[in-house]
Amino acid sequence: MSLPKEPRDEALKSLNTRADALEARTTRIVPQHGSKAQGMAWSLLAQLLGGVFVGLALGLVVDGIFHSKPWGTITGVLLGFGLSVFLAYRLAKRLSEQAAREFGPPQDLPPGEDEDD
Repeated sequence: MSLPKEPRDEALKSLNTRADALEARTTRIVPQHGSKAQGMAWSLLAQLLGGVFVGLALGLVVDGIFHSKPWGTITGVLLGFGLSVFLAYRLAKRLSEQAAREFGPPQDLPPGEDEDD
């Protein structure tokens, strides 16, 4: 005498439903931050180069007005470079704090087998 297939099918269906629900609860969705990171990198690069070029342009204007070649250009480039480094540092610090809030503190990787002691 064989057992009826109905209860077994119902039990398998119920088990599959519960397994799917468990998988849905435990699966972590990993967001794709590739385009966001690329945008931040371009912004950082634009700040670094933009400061130098703005300093160069202002230095050339000062040289043209006061006839002080090349000192206005040199001073403008150096001031633009300094300002761009400062702004890039500020942006990097802000992005680092934002990442720490979003992902938590950085964690060390476990020691690997191929590390040299």
